[in-house]
Formats: sequence, C-alpha cells, structure tokens
Amino acid sequence: MTISPTLRPDCGNCFALCSTALGFARSVDFAIDKPAATPCPNMAEDFSCAIHQSLRPRGFRGCTDFDCFGAGQVVSQHTFEGTSWTQDPSTKSSMFAVFKVVRQLHEMLWYLVEAQQRTFDPDLAVAAGHLSDHIAATAQGDASAILGADVETLHSEVRHLLMEVSEELRASYGAEDQQTPDGGPRDGELSGADLMGADLANRRLCGVDLRGAYLIGARLRGSDLTAADLLGADLRGAQLHGADLSRALYLTNSQVNSAEGDPNTLLPPRIARPSHWT
Repeated sequence: MTISPTLRPDCGNCFALCSTALGFARSVDFAIDKPAATPCPNMAEDFSCAIHQSLRPRGFRGCTDFDCFGAGQVVSQHTFEGTSWTQDPSTKSSMFAVFKVVRQLHEMLWYLVEAQQRTFDPDLAVAAGHLSDHIAATAQGDASAILGADVETLHSEVRHLLMEVSEELRASYGAEDQQTPDGGPRDGELSGADLMGADLANRRLCGVDLRGAYLIGARLRGSDLTAADLLGADLRGAQLHGADLSRALYLTNSQVNSAEGDPNTLLPPRIARPSHWT
C-alpha cells in the first residue's frame, strides 16, 4: 500500500475547516482565543489565510504545526461535494463534526501505511492492509456513515497493531537491552516519560520507546533515532539539528513542524522539511 495523496493537506481545496471547526486558546502557540465552530479572524473570503506568510512571527505557531492529514479537502470536496458551509449554512455543524472524525481516521491511516511497509511479519502487513482498507472506506462514506463510525474501537485496533509492529522493529535494534542515556530505567519505561529539556544529544537512541514522551525543548542534536517509537511524542521546541530521524517510527509532519532543526537533520521521505528550519 502506498501513501494516498489524500493524507497530505491541500488547503486550496478545503473550506478552511481547521480554522473554523476547531477552537484554540490564547497561548504561546496562538495569539488569540477562538471558540470552536467560528471562523478565524484571519480567514479570507476565499478560505485562505490572510497572514499565512507570517503566522509564526505573529504568534500563530500552532497553525503552522497543525496537520489535518488531508481530511480537509476530502470533507470539502468529496463528502460535501464542493459546497461550502458559507454557501449552505445548514451544513455547517455537520461538516465541522465530520471533519473532526475524518481527521482521526486519516491520522490512523498515516500510521498504518508505515506499519504495513515496515513490519517484517507478513501476517501483520496483511492485517494492517485490511484495517487500512476498512478505515479508508469509512472516511469515504457519506456524512451520516462517518458520524456513526465506531472511532473508539478503530483507535483500539490500530493502537494494538502499531504496538505489535513497534515491538518487533525495536527488538531488531536490541531495544530490550537498552537503557536511558543516564543509565536509568530500560527503554520501555520511557513511554510517556517526562524528558522536557533533557540532554539527549549525540546519543544512539535506536529502538528506544519514546511513545507519548514529553520531549519539549529536549536536546537531540546529532542523535540517531532509527526505529525509535515517537508515536504521540511531544517534540515542541526539541532541538533536532543534525539528528537522524530518517527511519524513526510513527513520526508526523506536525511533530517535526513543532520542533527545531536544520538542513543536516535527516527526515523520512514522506515528511516535509519545515520552512522555518532554513
């Protein structure tokens, strides 16, 4: 299975669903408060962002970090057949609700694509393919079918499969024998660990389980994260200069966009290099 183009955002074919359906609170990531289901004041009439070229310096870093995994254009052009919520206000609440579900489904697909491609187990690859097909079909359904989907059960099934693939890959790098850089607990205990501001520079972190870890501001310069499980890891402000993430596991554009890096940072082919890194 190859990566579907619909897993990549196409803002030109979206009705600004990320900046309307979702809300955000004033913080270091957003300069203002914006309730959910309301248009962002920076949204232009054609659904483009009026300050797109200066989002980060104007305090909207969270906007540049966000990734809808291609849900926006699918909901806009497929589910609602190209009729916007401004053209037909009666679809507004339904469209916004569908967008939130499809984004979750597409995020699951993003991870399953990688799991299917990287597992050594043919049975796991087949299972990932079947699950992907089911989720993709759900995301392509009509609004009522999408809103009626059992997303919680799908999340559980995907999580279980992703963990199986992760354990398999990490074990191939001797993950069961690795410890934290300071000689502390074994890598399995790093899942969800508080590593904010930690000095992990120039380390061999191959196969380490960093799932859900807090790596905010962590120093990872020059480190090798091959087969490191980064599912849900918080990389905001993490220093990835010269680090090798080319074979890191379950990395997303959103995570990379929230981090800091340079031209020497190695990324997987499907991850776009953030413009602010240069």
